[in-house]
Amino acid sequence: MKASTAIHCLAVILLAGACSTSAQETNAAGKLLPPLPWAEAERAAYPPGRAGVDYTPVTAPNNTTLAFKLVAGVKVFHLIAEPVTIQMAPGLTVDAWGYNGNTPGPVIEVVEGDHVRVYVSNRLPEPTTVHWHGIRLPAGMDGLSGLTQKEIAPGETFRYEFVFPHEGTFMYHPHFDEMTQMGMGLMGMIVVHPRKTKEPRADRDFAMMLTEWFIKPGTRRPDPSAMDGFNILTINSRAFPGTAPLVVKRGDRVRMRFGNLSAMDHHPVHLHGHRFFVTETDGGQIPAAGQWPETTVLVPVGSTRAVEFVADNPGDWGLHCHMTHHVMNQMGHGLPNLLGIDAGGLDEKIRKLVPGYMTMGQSGMGGMGDMGMAVPSNSIPMKGGDGPFGYIDMGGMFTILKVREGITTYDDPGWFQYPAGNVARPATPDELKQDAVGFPATAP
Repeated sequence: MKASTAIHCLAVILLAGACSTSAQETNAAGKLLPPLPWAEAERAAYPPGRAGVDYTPVTAPNNTTLAFKLVAGVKVFHLIAEPVTIQMAPGLTVDAWGYNGNTPGPVIEVVEGDHVRVYVSNRLPEPTTVHWHGIRLPAGMDGLSGLTQKEIAPGETFRYEFVFPHEGTFMYHPHFDEMTQMGMGLMGMIVVHPRKTKEPRADRDFAMMLTEWFIKPGTRRPDPSAMDGFNILTINSRAFPGTAPLVVKRGDRVRMRFGNLSAMDHHPVHLHGHRFFVTETDGGQIPAAGQWPETTVLVPVGSTRAVEFVADNPGDWGLHCHMTHHVMNQMGHGLPNLLGIDAGGLDEKIRKLVPGYMTMGQSGMGGMGDMGMAVPSNSIPMKGGDGPFGYIDMGGMFTILKVREGITTYDDPGWFQYPAGNVARPATPDELKQDAVGFPATAP
């Protein structure tokens, strides 16, 4: 160790009780090199960030945050990669892979400058690693099997240790047999709060992982080799009506963090009833002057996006991917196009050979999931959910933002109670006549 480095380390020990040998280096000509992206944070030796004091903890619908313990100022986490069984939606139970009993794995929530130690135990039938997606850290902690570390064999536990040098929204996932392991559900989100709290501070901070699966109706295991035709699209590995609502109080400042570890598809996530500002990518915070208003944010594969808004419009509001096939559950994609076809007496003739046959799709597919048709066990083809005005025929990557006036908890408040005269309804003949609307009040 150079004398200057040793003196620097001694100063850090005396002033902060911690030391790093990652001092700023010089090149062969003695010229000072730029500091490593993680070295400054490592030398700062900040105290561990505190939930509820230094930051507003995130809420992960249908998920949890990862517990840790403090050991000599280091936050110690334990991730267990293992087979898991989850219910993606009522009627669909899936045998997947995940961390600590769930997919996605629990959110790792820390503060900029936190020193962490993460133990990763492998209970899978094959080796794995963990890559800390988007985090600038020493190369030996990056988690790419064969390049930066040996694989974690089944039954082994590896130790990762580093300092989070910058705030933001990131992800973790394997870098060994990625197609299989991520296709089976091995993924999770990382939230790094700023060391200095920024104003205005979010009242509600949601973390949501977006992904896609191919699960053949009647089976329980995803097919990780699928390259298209994904038939289950999820938020935190849940498909509507299995997605938990996002409950906020009117006037709350809301942050939504989205990560996308889908195999093939980007997701344009659309929010009803509000506009938001895109405030962050996985590359970092967008300066205030560069933020832009949207109602739909595109979350590319392998990326994160964060948006912020004030929930100023009471009601129950849809939040969903705007790819239309991404809000359908286990829809078949190889169907003939029967729109506009006159089936005539075809059904009656075919029922003589196939009892119960019914031609579908000639007038659209709406409501098919509510018809009670016989389907294979453990499958939810075209299934939606019940709403206050009838059947909601959306599924998949869909959930509900519930904005309420004056609530005292963030428990599900039930359906919104609409003010009188504030719900769309059928027009009366008198109204049509009064406003000179020149078409019949009822369809032919």
